Amino acid sequence: MPLSWIDAQKAVFDPGSGTPFELTKTQVRGVPMEVFKGAPPNLALALQSARGHGDATFLIYEGERYSFSRVMDEVDGLCHALVHDYGVKKGDRVAVAMRNYPEWIISFAAIVSIGAINVSFNAWWTEDEMDFALKDSGATVLIGDQQRIDTAHHACRELGVRMLVARPEREVGPDIDEWSSVVKPGMGAIVADIGPDDDCTILYTSGTTGRPKGAVSTHRAVVSSLLAFSARSQVLALASDPDEKMLAAGPHPTSFILIVPLFHVTGCVPVMLSCFVAGLKLVIMYKWDAGKALPIIEGERITNFVGVPTQSWDLVNHPDFDKFDTSSLKAVGGGGAPAPATLVDKVAKSIRGGGPQLGYGMTETNAFGPGNAGKFYTSRPTSTGRSTRPMQLAVWDPVTKKPLGANEYGEIMMSGPMLIRGYWNRPDATAETIEDGWLHTGDGGYIDDDGFLFIKDRIKDMILRGGENVFCTEVEGSIYEHPAVHEAAVFGVPHERLGEEVAVAIKPNDGVPFTAEDLWKFLDGKISSFKVPNHVVIINEPLPRNAAGKFLKTALRDGVANGTLRPTSR
Repeated sequence: MPLSWIDAQKAVFDPGSGTPFELTKTQVRGVPMEVFKGAPPNLALALQSARGHGDATFLIYEGERYSFSRVMDEVDGLCHALVHDYGVKKGDRVAVAMRNYPEWIISFAAIVSIGAINVSFNAWWTEDEMDFALKDSGATVLIGDQQRIDTAHHACRELGVRMLVARPEREVGPDIDEWSSVVKPGMGAIVADIGPDDDCTILYTSGTTGRPKGAVSTHRAVVSSLLAFSARSQVLALASDPDEKMLAAGPHPTSFILIVPLFHVTGCVPVMLSCFVAGLKLVIMYKWDAGKALPIIEGERITNFVGVPTQSWDLVNHPDFDKFDTSSLKAVGGGGAPAPATLVDKVAKSIRGGGPQLGYGMTETNAFGPGNAGKFYTSRPTSTGRSTRPMQLAVWDPVTKKPLGANEYGEIMMSGPMLIRGYWNRPDATAETIEDGWLHTGDGGYIDDDGFLFIKDRIKDMILRGGENVFCTEVEGSIYEHPAVHEAAVFGVPHERLGEEVAVAIKPNDGVPFTAEDLWKFLDGKISSFKVPNHVVIINEPLPRNAAGKFLKTALRDGVANGTLRPTSR
């Protein structure tokens, strides 16, 4: 018989449970909260456990196979280079900007092992965005692939940032070092003296003021998230029927396919780092392609597929899906955007050996949050699930900031040791987002009588496009730089595959000709391509506003949906 949700959590978390997830109480930055009693004191020590997996396969990339021993030898070599050749000290920032390569993972492990702070750069950033993040983070070294080094080359030279290129595509200049010349494997381990509340990572998240914010996580935060993900799977198993497909033991060792960018918190923490510390196989895709993923799943007997709903949709709807053996898959899903109920049903019916799953997390929570899986998900496909300790979940009245009861709508709040400590050099943004240990998610919803969370909309003005956060004000700020634009309102419109696409309504200056093509040409290279509106409505009258003077974006969205507004689309 399955346990109740409360009893399942007691069996996993309470003292005397005999599990590695027992909790104790302490203060984190002055806030009392539950933490994992036996957690490693820092992520660097947790990564050292990979040495115990020896010659077992860790990473697979485009035919290249890396054992855990090989990866750790390369980590040691890069540690020595960073310390002795580049002079990196504890607390220094080292930026990583590249696509999904094994060298990204090796770089991350080396940076945090020496007590430096890994700064993850979005691989789609433009030169201007790279320049901003280098200045904002104060990075002293940039490790990147050829394209990203080319993009940031000018800024690095001006700022005195050292450059190290992985997988160079041509002969590089004298101010750029090549990976093979610098990284000498087998130099012996370097592990700094690091405390649990020392800074570990900076992941940039889109900002509402036109520039991204650097979300800073401590070692405790990242380690807590990793342990919480593992503990949640045990709680789900204890609370589920014994024959639940996706939670029962299967014939294939647990393995993951990496289909999301490593610079995203999902790719970095629950996927990559989980495999790193648990000794699991990770197959890396350079770029998402469902047609290429299917033979990988079959050939490597992949069990876990974690991405955004767009990718699950692509997978189960691919015309070749039935041509491949996907019976090894146990869990298909992830987070980043709400999944339509039709997709949940399609995954449940298509994945014969497992089922759908969903997690609601953020960069600010190191991806951890409420989760839904198995029978709980198929019975409540519009819910993101229930929270598990040590995370606390609540819904607050956005005005009074007091907790609300069951089924009452308000702002979703989260608290726990996996939260970021704040934003890099942004005490104002930190104070707005984290209050007495509680994170303002900016999402609106409610918790039902059984503890299931339902997200209804986003209080923050944000579009979720295929797992990418697009803040409307940031895009509007770039559009307003065009001299012909008088008013611009950016909003999201539904899209079957991506969840949402970016749209904009523009009123040009009187008598000034302006077209969608003019806008697309103007924005090319100014902001990342996924932020550029796919749908442009030109309106030769003032855009609708409410009594407070704010744009009525719901009316614009409805106008596109019902055909009264006809955008030019690409």
